[in-house]
Amino acid sequence: MALHKLYIEEFEEDDFHIIAIHTSLEDYRLAYCLNRDLEICLSKNKSDIQLQVKEGKTSFARFTFEDEKKLINWDLVQNKNDVLGTENIAAQDLFSNSKNSFSSSAYLLPEFKKVDFFLKIENAENEINLTEIVSKINTIDSIKMVYNVDKNKIKSKNNLIF
Repeated sequence: MALHKLYIEEFEEDDFHIIAIHTSLEDYRLAYCLNRDLEICLSKNKSDIQLQVKEGKTSFARFTFEDEKKLINWDLVQNKNDVLGTENIAAQDLFSNSKNSFSSSAYLLPEFKKVDFFLKIENAENEINLTEIVSKINTIDSIKMVYNVDKNKIKSKNNLIF
């Protein structure tokens, strides 16, 4: 009997682009501005991206648009979110059995902690001009910086599978 081996690397495709966006805008305002300037139709996705971190569970807001003519998927994803947790104190003193609540930050891509949002564009190898998209996004007020992220520098690519 012949033995066939399949390697995961054979199925891995990097058919997406990631654009990092630094801004103080709220997620819905940024989605509105991107819709207006890029002529797309991002809308709030019903299911946020769930992520388990060591502090607890968190979710990241997600706006999506599926261009059926060009077969391109657009995803605007929040990079930073707060994780609320509680901690039991097991001390034998006046404040025993009390719970402390704490808040910490969690990141979708921890290696890019200063990035506020990512715009992920899938299945657009020859359909879009990436430099033109970056320059259009850069003209939006309240956006501090926009740039294309090198996919080889992303260590946590698994967080981008949604």
